[in-house]
Amino acid sequence: MKTTARVLFFALFTGMFSFGALAQAPVADLVVTNAVVRSMEPNAAVAQSIAVIGNKIALVGTNAQTKPLIGPRTRVIDAGGKLVIPGFNDSHVHFLETGQQLSSVELRDAQTPEEFTRRIGEFAKKLPKGRWILGGKWDHENWSPNDLPTAAMIDAATPDHPVFIDRLDGHMALANSLAMRMAKVTRDTPEVDGGEIVRDTAGNPTGVFRDAAMSYINKVIPSPSWDERIDAARAATEHAASLGVTSIQDMSAGIDVGVYQELLRRGELKTRVYGCTPLSDYSRWVSTGVRYAFGSPMLRVGCLKGYSDGSLGSTTAWFFQAYLDAPNSVGLASDEMPKMSEMVLNADKAGLQINVHAIGDRANAEVLDIFAKTAQAHGERDRRFRIEHAQHLRQEDIKRFGSQKVVASMQPFHVIDDGRWAWKRLDAPRIAGTYAFRTLLDAGGVLAFGSDSPVAPLNPLLGVYGSVTRRTLDDKNPNGWVPEQKISVEETVRAFTWGSAYAEFQDDVKGTLAVGKLADFVILSDDIFTIDPNRIRDVTVLKTIVDGRVVYEAK
Repeated sequence: MKTTARVLFFALFTGMFSFGALAQAPVADLVVTNAVVRSMEPNAAVAQSIAVIGNKIALVGTNAQTKPLIGPRTRVIDAGGKLVIPGFNDSHVHFLETGQQLSSVELRDAQTPEEFTRRIGEFAKKLPKGRWILGGKWDHENWSPNDLPTAAMIDAATPDHPVFIDRLDGHMALANSLAMRMAKVTRDTPEVDGGEIVRDTAGNPTGVFRDAAMSYINKVIPSPSWDERIDAARAATEHAASLGVTSIQDMSAGIDVGVYQELLRRGELKTRVYGCTPLSDYSRWVSTGVRYAFGSPMLRVGCLKGYSDGSLGSTTAWFFQAYLDAPNSVGLASDEMPKMSEMVLNADKAGLQINVHAIGDRANAEVLDIFAKTAQAHGERDRRFRIEHAQHLRQEDIKRFGSQKVVASMQPFHVIDDGRWAWKRLDAPRIAGTYAFRTLLDAGGVLAFGSDSPVAPLNPLLGVYGSVTRRTLDDKNPNGWVPEQKISVEETVRAFTWGSAYAEFQDDVKGTLAVGKLADFVILSDDIFTIDPNRIRDVTVLKTIVDGRVVYEAK
């Protein structure tokens, strides 16, 4: 079909033009020229220009082909030879927490216990007395020796502020003594299924709580106000726009979907949102009759998020064999596992989408088993089950992602982070199935990439760098950690765009740059397909376009 015919077909299809206006050429609202356009459509040639009418793509082609669409009111962006790709779609993020962390104490790169304590103390001085200190995202693996922090380390610096700060993976947190007193936690406080209170040799809580045990402190933390949640969402969507993230899948949206709806009403939402709620709350959604991916292109619901285990960093990921550095532990099955099969069966029967967090090899195997039994019970359909993280897989389970059509929703930045220390916990056979991008793709699996922000940076270009190089953050693996699992830039970008769109039932409207699809794309400072892969981490976003509007421009 000729280009002009394609444009007229698009205009008629979208109802933008009457039959009486056919004599007039359609006029674009936005045209990007002199670009290197990689549409991520299979086998598509590199294009030079892209035209947008309303919120959809009208043409992808040459400068000469888009020129007739330029009118007096068309915004024309000369890309100056820069790369244009589809907007990044973060398949796994905790969006409000990301916004909250932007205004919290930053502990991710604290290199010593002393620096950790100092940063908390300095932050506390800026807060009114009694205000909780949350977030933080500390990583004791930065320290040598990497002992867990304790309440005693921070009590003197926070006498007037209750503290409950997360390890960066969100599966372990540190409380100060004031917070534990408020929660009435003592040496007599019982353990809970799926969690652990870390104790000293005398049996007293040290301040660290793992997974389900974190509920002891969480229950006394006041919920953020409506205005505080609006501020966090606004900060998150602004941050996402600056990084070229045009869509996100919020794994912990819950009832905060209303916050995004309010931002959308105000015209301040710059990021498309697919909001998930806890799998344990499935019955509420079943009673509404809502199915997967319900809503508008900007805001949708219908996905559920469950947990099968914890994390490798907190030694709560669930394995078949014990940890090397904790020979008496195989990790923890989550407190949801006893009812996981029942919840998945009922939610799937209602047509909801199910995503389950699984990190250890046993957790992944158990979830794959539950998905298989559910599909067998209810028959074949396009359900797009997802495993979130899918970090450590047995070789025999990798092929099941393709055969069972389970999406592997993974976060490549974790590769270059965990690779600094994972060898202390796992032996060589288990390391071989770690972040198995190459093998999963070769087995016919679908990769959907994200960040897990604020556990890791939201910046998708760091994820691209991690996937392509697998060079750990300490630079001790210059050729890549488990290098046989590297994938190409094209495969990685496709996982961050088309793969993530597929994972949320939106690959028909976004994820590639094609006529009729939503006009979500980014212009980058450098061509990540041609530069030295080690430079990808330094590439920046020049412009972000969402729904046909420029929502971010670098200064």
